[in-house]
Amino acid sequence: MEEFFGSIKSASIFSGIDESELRTVLSCLGATETGYSAGEYILRVGDTPESVGLVLDGSALVVKEDYWGNRNIVTKLISGDIFAEAYACSPTSKMDVSVLAETECRILWLAVRKVMTTCSSACVHHAVLIRNLVTGLASKNLQMNEKISHMAQRTTREKVLSYLYSQSQKTGVREFDIPFDRQQFADFLSVERSALSAELSKMKKDGLISYNKNHFLLNRSD
Repeated sequence: MEEFFGSIKSASIFSGIDESELRTVLSCLGATETGYSAGEYILRVGDTPESVGLVLDGSALVVKEDYWGNRNIVTKLISGDIFAEAYACSPTSKMDVSVLAETECRILWLAVRKVMTTCSSACVHHAVLIRNLVTGLASKNLQMNEKISHMAQRTTREKVLSYLYSQSQKTGVREFDIPFDRQQFADFLSVERSALSAELSKMKKDGLISYNKNHFLLNRSD
């Protein structure tokens, strides 16, 4: 765990907690570390996680799969990101998504339900952790609303432009990288990969965008 302490202290859930006090907080939360291989499920639909996961190293995908195995990517997780907090804080809730290791990764598990009760050590950081959890959940709700706005577009081109424009707004530049390869981008937008590739080629020909793999440039209309 020591080698990933930088990722731990920079995680949003620990915002406002001094590094000198972080080890006490981790002990309070019963922190345990687990490794996963690329392609391995970290959590599956139907699981009832009791802990929040924090990505220490590598990357993972939150995915929703239907009966026939079609996959929709909800979001991508990288070092410092947390997941399953809504389920871990609600004892009766079962996962309706899965979390899949995209690469070999290390996950730190935090028994966050302990935050909801008085700590036997009278830990003074519970209020800070609760505030951070609520802030994180609000942020993820906004991200989900944003994704819904992309998905609500009628055509593949409109979905792509909606997503790329939002990324440009976030980065403040017209040229940027997206966190997905081509198949993942298709899964994120819920379109066929062949249809996405064909539409990207058309958009490039029409002068709307330029791209190379996951690197995109939005061209000016003038």
